[in-house]
Amino acid sequence: MTNKPKIKRPSVEQGLFKRREPFLFMLWTAIAGISIMFLALTIIYSLRKGQHQWQAVSLPLAFWLSTFSIITSSLTLWQTNQAVKKEQFRRAKILLGTTLGLGLLFIGLQVVGWQQLIAQKVYLSNSLGGSFIYIISGLHIAHILGGILFLTLIFIDIARHTSYVDSFIHSINPPNQLRLKLVTIYWHFVDVLWLYLFLFFLWA
Repeated sequence: MTNKPKIKRPSVEQGLFKRREPFLFMLWTAIAGISIMFLALTIIYSLRKGQHQWQAVSLPLAFWLSTFSIITSSLTLWQTNQAVKKEQFRRAKILLGTTLGLGLLFIGLQVVGWQQLIAQKVYLSNSLGGSFIYIISGLHIAHILGGILFLTLIFIDIARHTSYVDSFIHSINPPNQLRLKLVTIYWHFVDVLWLYLFLFFLWA
């Protein structure tokens, strides 16, 4: 009886055979689409700048404060992930709640920024430059709201687990880990996206 040669099969975790998470792929596809949309808007902004209808607009102070708010929220969300890994579940809940609060603060400050633009008599109808700021920042807020929705759902989910054992079981559940990973990637993305837009407006 002859021994059949053993064929070494490639691990599913290696190279092209690595299992792809469909939700993660969908998220990165959405991020690519959103990036292209905002890149196109900023290119159009640059092309229209300097035309006879153009009016220079100073960024309101509230936009500076909102930038600080969203940067801080990315930091607290990163700390949330670290706290979960270290099984510091009470701290993770506080940090996630802080992230959610900072996200809401960002939106509030953006609205205040619009009010400051109105106080400067900058409207959608009378300023081409101002209209771009309203539209681009408004679209960004819409994407922030999507992140806030999922942050809220995750916060409600983890907040109902009061004991250490329940929190631990919840944290090692693969679907729960995936949800936190996805919302973390998305939130960091909208943070970086706003930094790009903010710096672009300053440059423009």
